[in-house]
Amino acid sequence: MIILGITGTLGAGKGTIVDYLKREKGFTHFSVRSFLLEKIREAGLPENRDSMYELANKLRAKNGPSYVIDQLYLKARESGRNCIIESIRTTGEIESLREKEHFYLLAVDADPEIRYQRILLRHSETDAISRETFMNNEYREMRSTNPGEQNLRKCIEMADFLLTNNGTKEDLDHQVEKILSVIQP
Repeated sequence: MIILGITGTLGAGKGTIVDYLKREKGFTHFSVRSFLLEKIREAGLPENRDSMYELANKLRAKNGPSYVIDQLYLKARESGRNCIIESIRTTGEIESLREKEHFYLLAVDADPEIRYQRILLRHSETDAISRETFMNNEYREMRSTNPGEQNLRKCIEMADFLLTNNGTKEDLDHQVEKILSVIQP
């Protein structure tokens, strides 16, 4: 059993990698976004990136820096299958996962303009934003020194494998295949 985590910048292709692993390799998917949106809906909060950011930080402050990921990791272990946990965003989450067996962290990045155009095309509930808001969100999520708050830059640096997604979907799929050949010889 392998558990992959995935981190990366906004719109870089985390979901595309997840879709490939589910469709082509039979991985089971666990999503931080889905976990947080469920909690946001229960609380009657607006379904947007600000609510997800604030709720995630509150949950981590109350329950520990790896709380959300630990909940998803338990579900992944219980499944007994190869799994991918999407949207790892804090160093505390990675530190917790590093203590667990059979875990590898993937990071994906792409040029900012390509990523902004992608989020406009995917039309999710949290992506209807201006370019300025996109850049402000990214800046906010890249730099915290608190292990329970988002620091995508550091998370990307901590990854076992870095994928660059400025090309086609097929190019990205090929990068994933190369990584799988290393961890599943």
